[in-house]
Amino acid sequence: MSALTLPEDDWIRGISIKQPWTAAILTGAKTIENRPRPWKPGWVLLHAGQQIDRSALRLPLVARTIQGRQLVTGVVVGIARITGCHQDPEGSPPCSPWAHPGSWHVELADVQELPLPVPARGQLGPWKPAPDLLDQVFQQLPGFRP
Repeated sequence: MSALTLPEDDWIRGISIKQPWTAAILTGAKTIENRPRPWKPGWVLLHAGQQIDRSALRLPLVARTIQGRQLVTGVVVGIARITGCHQDPEGSPPCSPWAHPGSWHVELADVQELPLPVPARGQLGPWKPAPDLLDQVFQQLPGFRP
């Protein structure tokens, strides 16, 4: 599939996430991504940022979830659909074992891992992927339909 057959409007963004959190999302176990601000629903490229959150590697939940996975950085590793975004009510239990109190919880679904990671810079906050990056990503997902 080429980018020419995809919607031409502003339909997809990139989200940069440190490892090992990106790897946990790709397993399907981590369906909540914590952010300081809310995000709009829609499709996102999952970008493994340049940095690794070393302290997260010592968390049992993370270690069990990513066991055997390579922690690549500076690449797009998949796509996902944001289905919603919320904060847990004060004093309530977290919506997920992955949810951090006080953060906005970006709800992820329809995660699809790329067979080959695609190098990309990424950035903080939502970012608009270049057409050539989209071409490289969607060549690997021939059955994808937004």
